[in-house]
Amino acid sequence: MKIFIHILTLLAVALIIFNATQLNLDALLEGQSLIALITIIASLCAIMLLQILRISKKIEAKSKGL
Repeated sequence: MKIFIHILTLLAVALIIFNATQLNLDALLEGQSLIALITIIASLCAIMLLQILRISKKIEAKSKGL
């Protein structure tokens, strides 16, 4: 599970980097830039959710260890 979370996090970071190159700063909310911006925000949300899952798994492992 730990490796799976790391792989998904790396994929989300790769998506952020790719979509950052697609942004047109002159027309940020138009066309392809809007799609890239939405994808960047979605990738950031995915990273946050994966980190919450990772932390909850650590808490679960510690509580079972008692």
